[in-house]
Amino acid sequence: MTLGSRLRERRERLGKTQLTAAKDLGISNVQLSRYESDDRKPEPDLLGRFAEYYKTTADYLLGLTNDSTLEGTAAPATEAAAFEEFMRNPEHGLFFKDYLDAPEARQEEMLRFWTFIREQERLRKSDRDKE
Repeated sequence: MTLGSRLRERRERLGKTQLTAAKDLGISNVQLSRYESDDRKPEPDLLGRFAEYYKTTADYLLGLTNDSTLEGTAAPATEAAAFEEFMRNPEHGLFFKDYLDAPEARQEEMLRFWTFIREQERLRKSDRDKE
């Protein structure tokens, strides 16, 4: 299944129309249609919003797992602690320097973005190991 088909499947499973889902996600119906038809790929922050809204994981939407449930995912507190440790490294922290002082909603967005980056790096390492 493609990202678009998984987005459509999750939306339909929740009984949402494209119009309703697009409005709730803060995007246009045309944009959502393009994502669902694989004409466009969402940015990492929107991918996180899709996962949250559709009550699934980014891994599922990206086709990295066929488990669409949230069970077995890292606890938010664990992710946040790992993210803060990563940020405290002077080489990494500059990118997210305002995390500790940011409002909670912004922190959650930055954490989702970091989780996506970390997963992409894990996949790159896995691909290199296969070579």
